[in-house]
Amino acid sequence: MKKRLEELNRISKEEYKSSSKLPLVVVLDNIRSRHNTGSVFRTCDAFRISAVYLCGITDCPPNKEIEKTALGATDSVEWKYYENTVNAIKELKNKNYLIAGIEQSHNSIDISDFDIENLAQPVAIILGNEVFGMSDEVLPLCDFMIELPQHGTKHSLNVSVCAGIVIWDMYRRMISTYQYF
Repeated sequence: MKKRLEELNRISKEEYKSSSKLPLVVVLDNIRSRHNTGSVFRTCDAFRISAVYLCGITDCPPNKEIEKTALGATDSVEWKYYENTVNAIKELKNKNYLIAGIEQSHNSIDISDFDIENLAQPVAIILGNEVFGMSDEVLPLCDFMIELPQHGTKHSLNVSVCAGIVIWDMYRRMISTYQYF
């Protein structure tokens, strides 16, 4: 039998806003699909991620298509818009964030080899455009490149699915190392 809504013990938007967050920021680098953006918001809400940075052509709330998949998460998750992803990364670096690009590159490491448990700094993950990946000017600004292992015929995952996997993995490992909630 499924749990009833009142059995889920969800916190209110007000409680969410004042609660502690995981020291993780998700940066969306020129995401074209509003549904992907909304899905990322919803995932960030589920794991109490610090913020979502929307960059370039990534649309911002309020937007009916974003809200269709976000289901209200645009009201709980902090977000900020940047015309240029490079500016968002520079701000994060000034705040002592380590920058992890999620991209298949010659120097990327498997996500399971990313030693997040021993990091003493907050982390920002960069997710790139659905067709072109991360912007070329963003790649050299990353401290790490992380890749998800894939063994099928396709060379990539949907960006919101990739975000969900990476956020879950980081949440799982960060929450067991540090007591955020």
